[in-house]
Amino acid sequence: MGLLTCGELLKIFSEFLTSEKGYSQSTYRCYRHDLTEFIGIAAEQCMRLDASLANPAAIRPDQIDSLMIRGYLTVLHTKKNRKSTIARKLSAVRSFFNFLVKHGFLRSSPAQQVMTPKQDRHMPAYLSVDDMLRMLDGISESALLSLRNRAMFETMYSSGLRVSELAGMNVFDVDFSGGMIRVVGKGNKERRVPIGGQALSAIRAYREQLKRETGIDADTDAPLFLNKHGGRLTTRSMARILARVARKCGIPVPVSPHALRHSFATHMLDAGADLKVVQELLGHESLATTQKYTHVSISRLMEAYDKAHPRR
Repeated sequence: MGLLTCGELLKIFSEFLTSEKGYSQSTYRCYRHDLTEFIGIAAEQCMRLDASLANPAAIRPDQIDSLMIRGYLTVLHTKKNRKSTIARKLSAVRSFFNFLVKHGFLRSSPAQQVMTPKQDRHMPAYLSVDDMLRMLDGISESALLSLRNRAMFETMYSSGLRVSELAGMNVFDVDFSGGMIRVVGKGNKERRVPIGGQALSAIRAYREQLKRETGIDADTDAPLFLNKHGGRLTTRSMARILARVARKCGIPVPVSPHALRHSFATHMLDAGADLKVVQELLGHESLATTQKYTHVSISRLMEAYDKAHPRR
């Protein structure tokens, strides 16, 4: 087992990611790309140390040490990769070696001794409540596509969905009577989250108009939001539509699907929602991921403190 090459082991690891971890195709491709890049750079370092290694594909994991991994990070840094990108790539390398150790292909992981680069703290982009409502209320036309757009973005903001989760929704995922929706998130993990009355009304108006114009009804579990040809909308199309809607409604900054999700989290926390509750609603595995949205609430607290405290 220990004689297998990194390339051969990468194939086994890739199968593990999809079959046992349930990772999406996009996540799988990112892991494969990052690890293929790492193995190639590590092989170059090995070949400089040992001239007998003529074939980069023949490198074994036991020939890689922590210095080579640090060398890989140096290469990424010289290529002007962002710190967040370097951290992601290092995480993929760590996962690969942890897998090899766990399944007996390697005794210990050389990545254990490598520190993650310190991250720049980026505040997530979001819209104010006024801008958010102005954009949603600005989608007021009664045409079918306008009704669809209003329903999509009301749903995304109402429930804090990722754009991939919104695109993957089917008709039967919406529980109108219970005010809940079924969401399939990262790693095919399912959760149920509340959805507000405004979003439910928008979905109902869209689907009723869709039935009147096309005959498509809600009796089958088909995609909830359709393109003009009757197929499922892609995430890229949704992002383009949102950017166009935001410009038309006079929003002065570019608006992405992430901005709606960030706005949901920010507005919930700002109104006093518990951080753990917001974590559950967003489908975050780690509370630390959710904590990046607390900056707004903290700034509001500081503002209130400055205005009210007699010894400020």
